[in-house]
Amino acid sequence: LVVLAGLVAWGYQAIQPPPPKICGSSDGPLVTASRIKLRDGRHLAYREHGVSKDVAKIKVVFIHGFDSDPHPSRTVKSQVSDIEELADQLGLGSKFYLIGYSLGGQLGWGCLKYIPHRLAGVTLLTPASNYWWPGFPSNLSTEALYKHPPCDYWSLRVAHYAPWLTHWWNTQNWFPILGAISKSPHILSREDKEVVAKLIAKGVDNMEHVRQQGEYESLHRDLNVGFGNWEFDPVEMENPFTNNEVSVHLWQGDEDILVPAILQRYIAERHSSWIQYHELAGSGHFFPYLDGMADTIVKTMLNDKE
Repeated sequence: LVVLAGLVAWGYQAIQPPPPKICGSSDGPLVTASRIKLRDGRHLAYREHGVSKDVAKIKVVFIHGFDSDPHPSRTVKSQVSDIEELADQLGLGSKFYLIGYSLGGQLGWGCLKYIPHRLAGVTLLTPASNYWWPGFPSNLSTEALYKHPPCDYWSLRVAHYAPWLTHWWNTQNWFPILGAISKSPHILSREDKEVVAKLIAKGVDNMEHVRQQGEYESLHRDLNVGFGNWEFDPVEMENPFTNNEVSVHLWQGDEDILVPAILQRYIAERHSSWIQYHELAGSGHFFPYLDGMADTIVKTMLNDKE
């Protein structure tokens, strides 16, 4: 019994994530970014691009992909609330444009659900699909899940079915962990490998910076929220813009290994009356970094207002 109790205690300790190292705290990294203080006391970092927001006629909020600020009670809805509060504190006006990429694109569905009245236009760039959204036919979501390399297939299943194991799973050395965390080349398409090589050559590799506050809060919780049980189903979502006054664009590479295109096509077909779908032949997950692609994406979104 003593041995059994010891094993249980060891197992419990092994799966417990360490507390986050909050920026600006005594044991945390230095504060090096602009940030706002949210109503609940947390801080949210942001970066400004383009002309000053005080003179800009068009305001765009870009939601980046994998990695987040620590928030133990995080949900899809709470993240949307953070985005709305960011826009308010920065004075972006009653409406703003939204671009979401990868897991940030997945969060774009939350913005369409909870704050459509704040959106002037929306662009989702290869938004991660949750394979357990009820609206997907089970055979289709299973097919999409099996398109992943084994490291991602099992990591995503752990995040959905056993979120309390997510930290242990992605820090142990017995099984392959999520490819995006281990930087596995198996998750990259041919084009992605070329794009990533160019980004690394330019010094664009922020994963270590992302992990400063702790891998669990910054990375693993993203998986639990993104692939857990959602409060709503984007597949079954009704058009939030009854008069089609706001355009929604969805971009996807047909060779994306991280986010298989087959589920994107299904969603786009279900919502063809209000979502404009753009599929790029030969492109993978990192197509927004192709030369000139960012300009094309933004101009496509804004041209609907001309």
